[in-house]
Amino acid sequence: MSNPLLQAFFVGRAVAEVVNERFEVALTDALSELGKFDAEAREQLRQFTEEVTQRANRAAEAANAGQTTTSSQDPVDLQANIDELRAEIALLRNELQRYRSSSV
Repeated sequence: MSNPLLQAFFVGRAVAEVVNERFEVALTDALSELGKFDAEAREQLRQFTEEVTQRANRAAEAANAGQTTTSSQDPVDLQANIDELRAEIALLRNELQRYRSSSV
């Protein structure tokens, strides 16, 4: 190739072909990685959803089991527990009020 213009044309053409091929490979790799990431994200979301659902079901079952045992208690005992808690709350309020008034 003695003609420099012709040689420059073929060099430019070869450069364009190599750049195009490398761009195709890079784009293919990027899209492949994006596809992998999408698949992994979907799988993690599915596993997360499944775990949340399982925990919610276990909590609901535990709550239902707690309701059946609670409902078998005597209503008088439940009312007595409520009355005791109210008395403790009143005592704590009284102590808190006394503390606040002494620290002022």
